[in-house]
Amino acid sequence: GGLECTINRVGNEYYDQLEYCGHYYREEDINSISSLGIKMLRYPVLWEKHSSQRDTPVNWSFVERNLLKLKDVGITPIAGLVHHGSGPEYVNFFDGSFENGLAEYAKQVAEKFPWLEYYTPVNEPLTTARFCGLYGIWYPHKKDEYSFYKILLSECKATIMAMKKIREINPDAKLIQTEDLSKCYSTPLLQYQADFENERRWLSYDLLCGTLRPEHTMWKYMLYVGIDENDLIYFIDNNCKPHTAGFNYYVTSERYLDEDRDKYPMQCHGGNGRHLYADTEAVRVPLQTPTGLAVLMREAWQHLQIPLAITECHLHCTREEQMRWFNEVWKTANQLKSEGVDIRAITAWALFGLHGWNCLVTKPRGDYEPGVFNVSSGQLRPTALAKLIQTLAKHQVCHHPVLEADGWWKRSSRLFHSFNNVVQFNTEKRKRTCQPLLIIGKTGTLGSAFSRICNERNIHHLLLSRADIDITNREAIEQVIKKLNPWAIINAAGYVRVDDAEKEPEQCFQSNCGGATFLAEACNKYQIKFITFSSDLVFDGSKNEPYVESDPVNPLSIYGQSKAKAEENILSHNPNALVIRTCGFFGPWDEYNFISTTLASFKQGRQVHVAKDVFVSPTYVPDLVNVCLDLTLDDEEGIFHITNQGRTTWADFAYKVAELSAYDASLIRAVPLIEMHLKAPRPYYSVLESEKGIKLRTFENAVENYFEATGNLYLPRSIAV
Repeated sequence: GGLECTINRVGNEYYDQLEYCGHYYREEDINSISSLGIKMLRYPVLWEKHSSQRDTPVNWSFVERNLLKLKDVGITPIAGLVHHGSGPEYVNFFDGSFENGLAEYAKQVAEKFPWLEYYTPVNEPLTTARFCGLYGIWYPHKKDEYSFYKILLSECKATIMAMKKIREINPDAKLIQTEDLSKCYSTPLLQYQADFENERRWLSYDLLCGTLRPEHTMWKYMLYVGIDENDLIYFIDNNCKPHTAGFNYYVTSERYLDEDRDKYPMQCHGGNGRHLYADTEAVRVPLQTPTGLAVLMREAWQHLQIPLAITECHLHCTREEQMRWFNEVWKTANQLKSEGVDIRAITAWALFGLHGWNCLVTKPRGDYEPGVFNVSSGQLRPTALAKLIQTLAKHQVCHHPVLEADGWWKRSSRLFHSFNNVVQFNTEKRKRTCQPLLIIGKTGTLGSAFSRICNERNIHHLLLSRADIDITNREAIEQVIKKLNPWAIINAAGYVRVDDAEKEPEQCFQSNCGGATFLAEACNKYQIKFITFSSDLVFDGSKNEPYVESDPVNPLSIYGQSKAKAEENILSHNPNALVIRTCGFFGPWDEYNFISTTLASFKQGRQVHVAKDVFVSPTYVPDLVNVCLDLTLDDEEGIFHITNQGRTTWADFAYKVAELSAYDASLIRAVPLIEMHLKAPRPYYSVLESEKGIKLRTFENAVENYFEATGNLYLPRSIAV
């Protein structure tokens, strides 16, 4: 396992991943990590954290407590000293202070923890040097080749000097080096550039192992850009061969260069001063040459001939794709091991997730990517990856149905549009062999959205209508379960006419409460995951601030009462059930939501009557469905609030629709709720928030996405042209 622990510098600001994920404030983290069954942990003992000021005493209390806990629970730590950092503010890469400073800090660590055996003094030196010296993204924000190589040499020299100091105290200390496992492919014209980058990718290891010598291409090139030859000779005389060569492999680690830039999005366009070309992820292109982790690890084994490890395995994607990615890496590593490749470990990376890599950690926090645990609530919530890793740690096979389907990196949808007709993949045969996810509600907005997104996520499912299953009939439910053998059932059906429910209470309760309860009972009996939906209308609006999951319910209407009673019955008969409360959902694929009906009225020149004093938190259906599927795979239970962030009145919602569609807002008649003369009473305030850390994008952003998805977004003529 490993914690994303980057402390990098941008300008004069330091960004600390462990601060963002809350690790400094939770005492239970080590016990939770131990529950996974992992044997070793990449754990940060970071220089910038512990020695940010020159010549000041180090406060070891936090890291000492956790290192000793790791020792107690039988997990061996690998101490990381610098992770994508440039050191404290009193050192730099160009005058020797970084190397000398890290060596001195490493000595302090070894003196404090003489029993530590494994170290990674500098994580990914080549990658860090690129970000700091070649791209100008991180401090010292250089953008030239000399600075890039100078920073790389400084990091590698610091690694050697740090290990020397550590071994003066613990002669058995071992270097676990890490680096990005990359490779570059290209068209014939750009083969020279690909060859150069494929030589450069080994530089950190060649320097540390002392194998970079005068006859090496990169030796000559570094001299050409201005590196002093004595700086290179140092590594021949003072090499420090790693005990294990760790490689961090991502779906973006392999690149493809193509001079035909029109095939690729603008953000891929670039060049090298000699040719203009597109630089894109190799996975987006239908290459004929072998690619992937197995190919690259075999090359690493041939190049280094020392034990190997996957030191970061992570994918920022939907939950089943995260599971598929890790499982595929596991299978690949075992295959390599059977071939004779000495591969020692796979690292479940970002145990607590990571922040801000969407902006390359150039701003505080940024978007959060869940890892093995989701910490968005401030507490650790195990995801489906936790169960997968617990299974694999016992050297058992995980049999979850979603693992029987291909990940997106193997499906034709991964390709750029310009390659859509080149390759077609057939996954239907594999889909039919695994247990399905049952979705009940074929004709409804939510049921059809689940089916659409399951297709996008390659989750085998069956979409059932009332003709396929009568949820008010216990025997009919059991017959369907026995016939189709689902692993989970999502109930997206129900009575939805809030005002009609006031005169049809029996029908409303039978569908919303009776049918859902029967489904919950059957799922509990056959050990099937059950997911169903509730409403913001279980609340009376007296709170006047966002309702969270633990707030008591007090519905005002028959519809709200049916949902509240359903919640109670479902969880009493099936404590493992997942109940989703949501509000006013709208999506781009149906004509029966607030935006669609409002637009229809605008187009016909009809007035839109809306309440101006009712506050709600509308929900974008694609966001809702994706999170619900993730929670289903995580085997979450109980009540969750899922809405887009923010609040609005129905009137303001209508004004937003008018603004984005450029229709006449004077058609909107905003009135008090009492003047709407609705049959069912509504709460004046039913905004939902989650105390369990579930956060969707903002309501405003979701509405804009709706208009983009439907093609209804108004653009001024100058922008449209």
